[in-house]
Amino acid sequence: MVIDKSTLALPLPTDELFARKEKFWRVELPKDFVDFMKKNNGGKPIEGTFNCNKHEYAIDRFLCFLTTPSESDLGMYEISVTLTQLEDRLTDDEDLIGADMIPIAVLFAGDFVCLDYRENRKNPSVVVWSHEESAELDPVTYFITDTFSEFISEVQ
Repeated sequence: MVIDKSTLALPLPTDELFARKEKFWRVELPKDFVDFMKKNNGGKPIEGTFNCNKHEYAIDRFLCFLTTPSESDLGMYEISVTLTQLEDRLTDDEDLIGADMIPIAVLFAGDFVCLDYRENRKNPSVVVWSHEESAELDPVTYFITDTFSEFISEVQ
């Protein structure tokens, strides 16, 4: 997959920023995802489609990591901002501290690609989260791959 470098959210994220997010969300971000974001933070794929659940999805853009989202034109695409807007619809546990799912890419028509930590807190799978089907404390997801690297290799 090729990312349009003119669409990146700058500055690119640092190890310190990733560590702060992991601590707050109480998850460990996959190394392959972190490495990808260090080069492609918030970028738009030149071509970015994949198949899942008998549908073809198009990636509009990857979300980004920003220290101060309010100071960026791409602040609305910052992962924490998106997570805050969707949080009750991304978990089925109202008492959870941390995050069950981390949105990582916006799909055409309002769905998101997410890292799904519900089954494994250290090795998340990659899923499509359906905004139309999900409700508060009742997320609806569709499995894509076991790892972020597998997901990237499937995107055309």
